Amino acid sequence: MNLYKSKLHEHYAYVFEDALLDAIYQVAIPKVLEAEETVINYGDTIQFMPLLLKGAIKVLRVDEQGNEVFLYHLEKGDTCAMSLTCCLENKKSNIIALAEEITELLLIPVKFLNDWICIYPSWKSFIFNSYNARLEEMLTVIDSLAFMNMDERLLKYLNDKSMVLGTFELVVTHQNIAQELNTSREVISRLLKKMEAKKIIQLSRNKITLLNM
Repeated sequence: MNLYKSKLHEHYAYVFEDALLDAIYQVAIPKVLEAEETVINYGDTIQFMPLLLKGAIKVLRVDEQGNEVFLYHLEKGDTCAMSLTCCLENKKSNIIALAEEITELLLIPVKFLNDWICIYPSWKSFIFNSYNARLEEMLTVIDSLAFMNMDERLLKYLNDKSMVLGTFELVVTHQNIAQELNTSREVISRLLKKMEAKKIIQLSRNKITLLNM
């Protein structure tokens, strides 16, 4: 079996019926991304919907001034509800999606999305479940912005990133974290130093190691 077909079945056979898996394999375009490579950029007209086979993607909301706020992660077996909305409504992207690590995708051309909703019950369920999952994650983001202190948001960010990437050693700069949490590098550096003093993390150059997690 072709490698991509094998991975498609491995990660989506529990979601899609065999006929849909075959249809996806016939039309999807494989793509491999390096860490920090852009999947979807702000203002893009989206022509494809991504299905993740390996790796992780972070989705950021961005305004016209370039300010960013981290929204959620996508893992293998996921797709991006924001890109779905843009595809189905022919709207330009209002997010940025970046690979967190080496990531493998299957890109489904937008012209198939509506047709499959009518043909395959599992596809319709997948679309609605994806919307629901991403909505729950965005409500969590709103809650964290409204009710959490920055130190709590930072710790949640690090824990979530660690869980998605499957490692306690995070290669990330203080500046990148500050951008994604929409604060200053100085604030992040100060809070990370406090966490290190409490032995929650260990800091080294461009790397944060979570301790006792």
